Amino acid sequence: MSVSQSAESSEKTFFGHPRGLMTLFTTELWERFSYYGMRAILLLYLTDKAHGLGLGESLGQAVVSIYGASVYLLSVLGGWFADRVFGARRTVLYGGSVIVAGHLCLALPANGTAYAGIALVALGTGLLKPNVSTMVGTLYEQGDARRDSAFSIFYMGINIGSFSAPFVVGFLRREFGFHVAFAAAAVGMSLALVAYLLGRRTLHGRGDTPPNPLTAADRPTMIKVSAAVLGLLVVVFLLSAWLSGGFGPKPVVDAISYLCFLAPIAYFTMLLRSPLVTPVERQRVRAYIPLFIAAMLFFMVFEQAATTLTSFAADRTNLDLFGANISPEFFQSINPFSIIILAPVFAVIWIKLGDRGPSIGQKFATGLLLAGISFAVMALASNVAGAKLASPLWLVLVYVIQTLGELFLSPVGLAATTVLAPRAFLSQMMALWFLAPAAGQAITAQLVQATEGASDTAYFGGLAIVTIVFALALYTLAPWIKHHTKQDHSS
Repeated sequence: MSVSQSAESSEKTFFGHPRGLMTLFTTELWERFSYYGMRAILLLYLTDKAHGLGLGESLGQAVVSIYGASVYLLSVLGGWFADRVFGARRTVLYGGSVIVAGHLCLALPANGTAYAGIALVALGTGLLKPNVSTMVGTLYEQGDARRDSAFSIFYMGINIGSFSAPFVVGFLRREFGFHVAFAAAAVGMSLALVAYLLGRRTLHGRGDTPPNPLTAADRPTMIKVSAAVLGLLVVVFLLSAWLSGGFGPKPVVDAISYLCFLAPIAYFTMLLRSPLVTPVERQRVRAYIPLFIAAMLFFMVFEQAATTLTSFAADRTNLDLFGANISPEFFQSINPFSIIILAPVFAVIWIKLGDRGPSIGQKFATGLLLAGISFAVMALASNVAGAKLASPLWLVLVYVIQTLGELFLSPVGLAATTVLAPRAFLSQMMALWFLAPAAGQAITAQLVQATEGASDTAYFGGLAIVTIVFALALYTLAPWIKHHTKQDHSS
């Protein structure tokens, strides 16, 4: 045993886990506080004509959607930098610093730096997001029985930050204005960095070096690939600007949408044509395609918490709940609260059912079906309310239904991605999974602009029909998916 390993084994533990878990738990808690705090008020800021940017409702929703899509799109880049250039620890540190800079741009008492702030937060979150979770896994040796428990503790930190942020930031926004609220998000991310830096020793060098560093022989290829990617970006943005008739928020939204659609198509094409993928692995990739589409549609619905559901909460909902006046941001705390309550229940259910439980395809179909039902409830709420304000209990019900759908689909999707990944493309398949919410939010960015002027009843009802129909189709495909995955996954 080395000196460092001896010191590590003798140090105090965090609920029976390495002290490094406490460092990463605290870092992620405050990072999620900053992310969800900003997200809770971003649409309100973009569309506020007196104190914000004064964008139209549909364009504001499109900008928020494409911001969310960009975070997932840039997560692919964050994983690459950690694996090939900086290592996970430094990539997280750089990402967090960029996030603080972005929140500070939004906190400035001027609107001119807002778009720079949004872009910086998206970039920084993309660098940080995939790597903190990766570092949790490195704290444990292969086969360590504490690993699953560690991730449960870690995800509790995520949900504590997500739950508390809308309350705090919503209160500050209502009492002191948008810029003070954005400053609170900057403070949250700063606390995350402080915890991360102070706890560096508890990580014992994990994530310090990239596992697959670039070599001199790699550089010519990387220069060519980088040039090709930059060229594609320029072409897409110029094409978008030309189609939109000039530069501005809309062509940027459209250009990023195109990239979010092109990226998964390119990934699937590469996987299906690669000589490194065996025939059996190729069948599994084909079985993954309907799961990916289901995830894309699910996140198209689920991530509208920051867009259409926020608009409905602010403009069409009675904000008196059991005699207390609530802010529109409050509703975004329901999902993490529900996760904290329901996730342990689902974990017990899956363990009890074992092989008798639903298959991967059936779980995905159920998650998507619940997402469709949630928007059917939204359509009903809009129709029942008519010209009056809707009861806030409608939105509470919608968020609980979506949380149930998330528990059927999201953790199962992560597991299915690792199970169905070709051996030569394990990391790339996880990047592909991140592209599902990116593409889903890109769809929303286009939909909210294309359906401008449509009633809430028609909008939510139309999306409910589409998602429910696809969910029913996925149920019929579930036996085929199970057949192509049974060698690796018996459920």
